[in-house]
Amino acid sequence: MSNEAVEAAVFRRLLEHLDSRKDVQNIDLMNLSGFCRNCLSKWYVAAADAQGESVDLDTAREKVYGMPYGEWKAKYQTEATPEQKAAFEKTSGNSV
Repeated sequence: MSNEAVEAAVFRRLLEHLDSRKDVQNIDLMNLSGFCRNCLSKWYVAAADAQGESVDLDTAREKVYGMPYGEWKAKYQTEATPEQKAAFEKTSGNSV
């Protein structure tokens, strides 16, 4: 198996894992690891662009979320708690 095939398999496994943990909110991922599903989507677009491919953000998000982003948000995203927002502001310097 080539290095790229291994990397692709790992990426697919990461997406499967994230799909199995819809209870983990993006803000939780950001607070703990500094990246989230949206980051992966943006990285997907950038990687495609670097390879001379055109992938729009909605397509990348659907790949990462396993469904259209709006549908995922409606089904699984909850309002960030004040504690989550405070942790995000502390680690990123941004406001939610």
